[in-house]
Amino acid sequence: MNDSEGAGRGAGAKVVVCVTEDWFALSHFKPLIRALVAITREVVVVTRSSGRIDEIAALGARTIEFDFQRSSLNPLSQAVAVRKLTQLLRAERPDAVHLIALKPIVLGGLAARRAGVTHVGVHMTGLGLLAVQTSPKAAIVRRIALTVTGMLLRRPSTHLFVENRDDLAYLRRAAADPGARVTILGGAGVDPEHFVAQPRPGTYDALGRPIAAYVGRMIMTKGVDIVMAAQGLLAARGVALGFELYGKIDADNPEAITREQIAAWERDGRARWFGHIEDVREVWKRADICVMAPRGGEGLPRALLEAAASARPLVVTDVPGCREFVRNGIEGFVVPPDNPAALADALETLLLDRRLRDRMGTAARQRVLDGFTEGHVMAAVQQAYRQMLPV
Repeated sequence: MNDSEGAGRGAGAKVVVCVTEDWFALSHFKPLIRALVAITREVVVVTRSSGRIDEIAALGARTIEFDFQRSSLNPLSQAVAVRKLTQLLRAERPDAVHLIALKPIVLGGLAARRAGVTHVGVHMTGLGLLAVQTSPKAAIVRRIALTVTGMLLRRPSTHLFVENRDDLAYLRRAAADPGARVTILGGAGVDPEHFVAQPRPGTYDALGRPIAAYVGRMIMTKGVDIVMAAQGLLAARGVALGFELYGKIDADNPEAITREQIAAWERDGRARWFGHIEDVREVWKRADICVMAPRGGEGLPRALLEAAASARPLVVTDVPGCREFVRNGIEGFVVPPDNPAALADALETLLLDRRLRDRMGTAARQRVLDGFTEGHVMAAVQQAYRQMLPV
């Protein structure tokens, strides 16, 4: 991008975006990066590279490699990371920093304060188990995270971005109330022209069963084991429903499901695991039903939006994010978390009623069109930054 293009946008601000991993930025935040590139002088994305950082640069942003040590809670290494990030921000001298997810919010918030960056976008992508875990270590992490987040939110130059109302309410109770300085985004947004409504699948698994699919990381907090427990209950009832799992093993996550466990599910005929899939549209050409059973809060899962845009009915658990999008009995079913029996009941109800699947799938796509597209997200981000900065 040349200077004349920037001038043509009438933009004078520089924004540094901090996000833990390049793949996370690409899977969830392309619309945000594009939105900022369109209205600012320069966007710099600070992230750890897994080999895809050039794809971020292709969006029009400059990139800087930085390891946020996503899985580490070591105080010394975190202090070193804050010092290095402070030096980076002092060198870049941005008008604003946009901090995506908990680790960048904590490290980046401290660094931004030390570096004298006035404007901060705090982008909460879901509290996960932060709000519900009770272990001593979790309590310490929660206290630190909420202290830093509260410090940021009390500043009049901070703007909060959340993906559901539950997270906003939690932060208002536990950290600080940012007042009107809040934007509720439709998750990462989805392109409804890319994820089009799919016709009813005519595909079955190797045993001739219709298919329910899960798309997401293979971690315990996502409730993949609960999905497999529901499959066992259905099989015991004689209900023929195949399960397909799509997503990588997140080795850096302490809650990662092992390859051995996945292999056992496959040996038992309970599911087939495909790993990471580049084109998620292929999933919804095959599968009749989207199932997600997280135990804790989600921001708003992109995989949920992709399935909905593809006109697939949704079975999810009653946690923040999922319940923000799925209205029980309209786009699908919302069941209690950690309840395989309730999950199995909802899946069986959908499986046995083709017209219900069609009706809920149509409603799910309309829900996306009514406020959860990439266009909606980009417009909301740009409006917030026009209020924050002279862009």
